Amino acid sequence: MSDPQQRSRDQTTTQADWHHWAFFEDLRVAQEGLLSLGFWALQVYRFGHLRYRFESKLIRIPLGVLHLILAKLMEMHSGITIGVAARIGRRFTIEHSGAIVIHGNAQIGDDCIIRQGVTIGNRRIDDPFGAPVIGHRVNIGAGAKILGRLRIGDDAEIGANAVVIKDVPAGATAVGVPARILNKKKDQADLMGGEE
Repeated sequence: MSDPQQRSRDQTTTQADWHHWAFFEDLRVAQEGLLSLGFWALQVYRFGHLRYRFESKLIRIPLGVLHLILAKLMEMHSGITIGVAARIGRRFTIEHSGAIVIHGNAQIGDDCIIRQGVTIGNRRIDDPFGAPVIGHRVNIGAGAKILGRLRIGDDAEIGANAVVIKDVPAGATAVGVPARILNKKKDQADLMGGEE
C-alpha cells in the first residue's frame, strides 16, 4: 500500500514535470530561447519535482537541497519566485522576468503566458493555502495580481495591472482594480474607442 503523503505529492505535479520533452517544449515557446531568464526559472521549478520520482530519502533530500539553492539563486538573479508545489502545465511562457511570484498551491494550465510584475497567490492571511486555479491558454498582462481561491477559465485574458479577486469565466476579459469582466462586444469596443 502506498503512503498517502506520497500520493498527495504525486498529485501536485503535472505530466510536463515528469517527461523529458518538457524542456524542449518550454524552450520552443521561450521568445529569447536559452537567454530567457523565465525559461531557466521554469526549469529550476521543474527540477524541483524530480525528487518526487524517488522514494529513498538518500536521493530526495540532496535533490531538495540542490533545488532550494538553485531556486534562491534564480530568484535573486531573475526576480522570479515559483513555489515548488505549484502545478504548472506544458508550454508555460514567462515573457519578461522581474517581480513574478507564483504561490506553491497555484495551478496553471497549458499554453499560458505571464509577464513581469505578475502575482498569482493567496489573498488572506487566514487562508495561506488559498491560491488560484488558472485554465489553459490564459494570457496575463504585466503587473496583474490574481489573488485567492478563484478560477480563471480557459482562454481568458487578464489585463495589465488588473487585480482579480473573483472568478473569471472562460473566454472573458478582466480589467481594472478590482477587476471587472468586460461584455465582449460593447465594453471591448468602448476600450478601443469604437462603436458596437
